[in-house]
Amino acid sequence: MADTDRPQIYLVTPPALEVDTFADRLAAVLDQAEVACVRLALATRDEDAILRAGDALREVTHARDVAIVIENHVQMVERLGLDGVHLTDGARLVRKLRKDLGGDAIIGAFCGTTRHEGMNAAEAGADYVAFGPVGETSLGTGARAPVDLFQWWSEMIEVPVVAEGALTADLVAELGPVTDFFGIGDEIWRAEDPAAALKALLAPLG
Repeated sequence: MADTDRPQIYLVTPPALEVDTFADRLAAVLDQAEVACVRLALATRDEDAILRAGDALREVTHARDVAIVIENHVQMVERLGLDGVHLTDGARLVRKLRKDLGGDAIIGAFCGTTRHEGMNAAEAGADYVAFGPVGETSLGTGARAPVDLFQWWSEMIEVPVVAEGALTADLVAELGPVTDFFGIGDEIWRAEDPAAALKALLAPLG
């Protein structure tokens, strides 16, 4: 949970990356911004590629006291020495994984635009719930997580909430008072200077 009213930064890797190059880019961002957590979110099913990326990024993050979680690949958490797992299918596995991974592991759940699914994940023991996309996107159904979902959550639920997906500076300004974390990925990694892009995106927070 955030120690201050300012939302914390939660970085999400690109779905495909060149390990050595990206590790350097990530390190540069972490050295210039205060980041709470990094999510390894690779699209590949290549186990060796995931292991190489996990090893490299764990070294970068843990050297800077930043937590790192992996998207969905639960078996990789202990194998790679990661801090937890981010589930993309809502609350379904949260309770089981809390038992399997123990109380210290970070378990997060992406719940799309669905308040009910978020509440189920929170009740099952998730450390945070993510909603999104918050911005306009042609991916998926195009449905967006509205600002009033975050407003309601921040007033009613103690479990931290993450706003992610197609973020803009305007959305950062609007959501800043009602979210605990901003999940930021492609918004900065497509830029030549990701650290500068991150600073610009978060400029409305002051």
